Amino acid sequence: MTRAFIFPGQGSQSVGMGRELAEAFGTAREVFDEVNEALGQNLSKLMWEGPQEDLTLTENAQPAIMAVSLAVVRTLEKEGGFRLADKAAFVAGHSLGEYSALAAAGTFTVADTARLLKRRGQAMQRAVPVGEGAMAALLGLDFDQAAEVASLAAQGEVCAAANDNGGGQVVVSGKKAAVERAIEIAKEKGAKRSMLLPVSAPFHCELMQPAADEMAEALAGVDLKTPSLPLVANVTASRVADPATIRDLLVKQVTGMVRWRESVLYMEAEGVTVFAEIGAGKALSGMVKRIAKEPELHAVGTPADLEAFLKTV
Repeated sequence: MTRAFIFPGQGSQSVGMGRELAEAFGTAREVFDEVNEALGQNLSKLMWEGPQEDLTLTENAQPAIMAVSLAVVRTLEKEGGFRLADKAAFVAGHSLGEYSALAAAGTFTVADTARLLKRRGQAMQRAVPVGEGAMAALLGLDFDQAAEVASLAAQGEVCAAANDNGGGQVVVSGKKAAVERAIEIAKEKGAKRSMLLPVSAPFHCELMQPAADEMAEALAGVDLKTPSLPLVANVTASRVADPATIRDLLVKQVTGMVRWRESVLYMEAEGVTVFAEIGAGKALSGMVKRIAKEPELHAVGTPADLEAFLKTV
């Protein structure tokens, strides 16, 4: 059995996330306190009490999702008496989840990760004025079909595949008018369903270049250690462990496509049969199920999940 630990991205946030963990495990509470202190913000109060609209703001959602993932990781290691690297072949994360994966593997401290994600969220929001950009999910088209739809919809504006989530789910991103055209063209091409996503900015397309520039500056000021196990990177869909390369890929990731389908296929080809989704929600488990052949899946986000998962490792 070969295992990968995978970490969720934006959209996994919900009011109450992480509260049960904090109540059950002192190790989890320490992570939430560490994040609060690093940000100079009572983020855990927002996570546990809301309001949802404030938690959903990109600058809050990104560090909040990471905090839950790292609370689970630290608790697993403490309660199970092991290091993550002893139990898995790879880590991988979806968009912001890549930062969680790297923190879990020791590349970043939790405090640095929280500050980087806060800045990443703010930079992404600043890059494009609200209302000018959009993202849409195209369901029922394969990647090549969806990429063709984006190309036809662009008409001189930005419109590109942003997330290749597998199983006939591709997200496109760009100028709002172009993305709206993509929805109509996708319907004509036989998509089962196409819809705008409730996001505040067009992530993972060239409109995010100002945010990429800001993250290059932010990452230059942070120490990156070699991860304790390889990362399967969003941008390349292959393993990486060199800190300088990781830094470069994290910058490219802001404007680049999340190659999730290819990342899962890469891990499967490398012998991974067990995927453990660490943190809030079960979105990645659903994606992996549609991509890999008969994977063993574990979503580990609550005390009950954690105790059940520890019996398998």
